[in-house]
Amino acid sequence: MSSQTAPPPAGRPRHWWRELLLVVLVYAAYDGSRLVVSGDLTEALRNGHALLSAENLLHLAPEHWLNGAFTRHSWLAVPADFAYATLHYLVTPLILVWLWRRHRDRYRHARTWLAISTVLGLIGFTTMPTAPPRLLESSYGFTDSMQQHAAVGWWGGEASAPKGLGHLTNQFAAMPSLHVGWALWCGLMLWFFARHRLLRIAGLLYPVLIAVVVMGTANHYLLDAVAGCAVMGLGALLAAPALHLTDRTRRRSTVVAARVPAQSRGEQSRVPAP
Repeated sequence: MSSQTAPPPAGRPRHWWRELLLVVLVYAAYDGSRLVVSGDLTEALRNGHALLSAENLLHLAPEHWLNGAFTRHSWLAVPADFAYATLHYLVTPLILVWLWRRHRDRYRHARTWLAISTVLGLIGFTTMPTAPPRLLESSYGFTDSMQQHAAVGWWGGEASAPKGLGHLTNQFAAMPSLHVGWALWCGLMLWFFARHRLLRIAGLLYPVLIAVVVMGTANHYLLDAVAGCAVMGLGALLAAPALHLTDRTRRRSTVVAARVPAQSRGEQSRVPAP
């Protein structure tokens, strides 16, 4: 077989438009599930109370002092609000494009890892609707940072959705935090594959920054962030077996598809000439 007709190496994605379609589907599933599964307020509050109680029992509840600092200092809160509303939807696709262009041999495993982890996160949203700290009763002392500074951003007073669209957002999709999970994935991609030292350091700092942002803005609990990291870890474990299963299924279907025409030609050759 000539080099011009040889297929791409096994495991390397062939068409950018297929990958774009897959990424769009993952994003649509992520946002769509948040819209469809709204959850019950009573149940969501109960789950939020339980998470906060567990953190207090473990003496691990940084949300209060982080949110207090953000509430007192707008120079902390406003950049954090923009980071929460923006980076989640910009950095992740940029990392995917970078992997596609610069590390094609790593791309397929990385995007499968991200997709599986996202699906696991969606399962968490649907099975455990959780009210974030900003939606708890006022007696808990949390301030909705994004509502406080809505006038300077494009988000409205309800959730981080664009103004006028807050009612379309599932505000109980807090457990696990895919903001933190996706940030961890992005950070690991930079740490493992970036060549420049500053980019690798940025990869280490990015998930930490996002974890501080989601807690300081009262959008997530610490345990949400921990669960987001755990989901990414489980996705990493499942990515290779999922790809192996996909490749094996594809090879079998290719063999079957190749046998059918061969059998048809064989049967035709046995038909006696008139």
